Amino acid sequence: MKNIYKHIILLLFTALVSVGCEDDLDRFPLDQLTVPTTFTTYQNVQTYAWSFYSVFGTYHRGRYDKGEHAADLMMDGRHRTGNPWLWERITVPTNSANWTNAYANIRKVNIMLDNIDNSEMSEKEINHWRSVGYFFRSYAYFGLLEKFGGVPWVENAIGDSDTDVIYAPRASRDVIAQNILDNLRYAEDNINEDGEGEGINSIGVNAVRALISRFGLFEGTWRKYHALGGESQYLTACVDASEKLMGDIQSLHYNYDELYNSTNLKGVTGIILYKEYLLGQITHPLNQWTRSSESSFWDYTKKAADMFLLSDGTPVSADTDFVNREKDPYSEFRNRDRRMYYCITPPHQVVGRVGGDAKAWEHTGDPKHREYMDLMETITDETHKMLPDINWGGLVQPITPNFKAAGSQPFLPWDPGYNTTSTGYKNFKYFSRLHIAQAWVDEHDEPVFRIGEVLLNYAEAKFELDDFDQTIADATIGELRTRVGMPNINLSAVTGAFDPERDPSVDPVLWEIRRERAVELMADGFRFNDLRRWKKMDYAAKEKVGRYIVASDFNNKLHVQGGAAEGYISVKEEGALPPAFPAHYYLYPIPSNQIVLNPQLEQNPNW
Repeated sequence: MKNIYKHIILLLFTALVSVGCEDDLDRFPLDQLTVPTTFTTYQNVQTYAWSFYSVFGTYHRGRYDKGEHAADLMMDGRHRTGNPWLWERITVPTNSANWTNAYANIRKVNIMLDNIDNSEMSEKEINHWRSVGYFFRSYAYFGLLEKFGGVPWVENAIGDSDTDVIYAPRASRDVIAQNILDNLRYAEDNINEDGEGEGINSIGVNAVRALISRFGLFEGTWRKYHALGGESQYLTACVDASEKLMGDIQSLHYNYDELYNSTNLKGVTGIILYKEYLLGQITHPLNQWTRSSESSFWDYTKKAADMFLLSDGTPVSADTDFVNREKDPYSEFRNRDRRMYYCITPPHQVVGRVGGDAKAWEHTGDPKHREYMDLMETITDETHKMLPDINWGGLVQPITPNFKAAGSQPFLPWDPGYNTTSTGYKNFKYFSRLHIAQAWVDEHDEPVFRIGEVLLNYAEAKFELDDFDQTIADATIGELRTRVGMPNINLSAVTGAFDPERDPSVDPVLWEIRRERAVELMADGFRFNDLRRWKKMDYAAKEKVGRYIVASDFNNKLHVQGGAAEGYISVKEEGALPPAFPAHYYLYPIPSNQIVLNPQLEQNPNW
């Protein structure tokens, strides 16, 4: 059963955490939570701390605007103007939620940290709540660090008289990163192992280690590829935390799709922490966006599709016949990594609107059209990804891919405006049939930390420390691939010729480690930061294309790359390719109002 009370409690703290000084708090009625009454007992502190959990949850459009569309594997297929990060349209903002929300969360945590020593709790209980506070403060500072670099470090809740803190300059990246790591190590040593109790979805030692794993990899590789130095301690921290998690969490959940399309992730193998959703309490619109007229917002690129290996474990670029196979979507999808079928809507066609009913359909009679419909029956069920594709209200989409350009399907007597795509690769990952005819009220839970990410962090960090071998590959990439019926990676076969499309500046083995990360975390919001930490945003500063088509087959309403009669769909901004990614864009600009308020803040270079 879900912890519904958590969601209700979040509403109780708005007054407390938004008040600027203790004098105002003292005016609260005695039957309401105030600083003197909140931080007294374990239960009171626990109630206050539930408000910290609101920082989790990215099942909304923003994760794709910032975390995916600005990278190389996804795009907003509705527009041709290009992502502002790639077209140098980012300007210094006056305000930024990235900054203000992070510091608001830090203040909430610091209020608790400043008051728990005077509580009635035991030393162990105080250390536990200090650890919880350190976790959430580190989580906020990690978000600031990955965007802005060095920022002001605030150790305590700020009052009006704390001018030395209010007008403090930025701490260096070294200081912020070290403080995050130190705080997380303290939390690992002092937090209750099971958080708020066994079976309760809360921060415990494994969640702390998962954050160390994520942060350590990011900071270590950022330092290496941006030539800052000092990467070893962060990569080692990632390895150490990941090894402990791999020893404690024995296996992956057997069904990749269920990680993202389950109404309850409680007790699911490999889930370390998750965001809970519940009808009537807290919901999200993610599923709606994948099966409506908004769906082309979620397009994958051809590069994303090609990331998925063939079922024999080799890349499509190594298949000399693939240049012919990819001309037909049915052939292109055949014998691929199963995760491709979960992430990209497989091609299929049915006869729709049977008897005038938009929800009724029947097979066309052509075996080709039902190949992936039959396949999906073997790897999913009626509540998840069964085909044919349907919109949020249950209306059948009779053909996939269904291209966005109106009337581009000449063989259909009508042109459904839903479940469309501009590239031919529509996002299927967050599609399910859990809720039909219910708009904007999806309740499938969201994984925050899971062992699959930890395995990827571990593999990459071990390689960066020159300690990656077949044994490590078996325990990481091998585990992820075995779960989806793919062969394990054989490092002896991964030479410079293994993938002809490999970036030649990247080691062949590291390239495959990064490929596995891209596939396993496809559309999860990691890719933009991955390219930033690798200093590889040049991957995104290239023309994004879709699947191979013959333009005349679609009434010449789909633009082919270079204006050719056939080739890859081009959805670029007309007439140009993105410019080279500017070096200063790797860090976000600090909002101008913060510099006005605190003249000692220095803007990031070249903004």
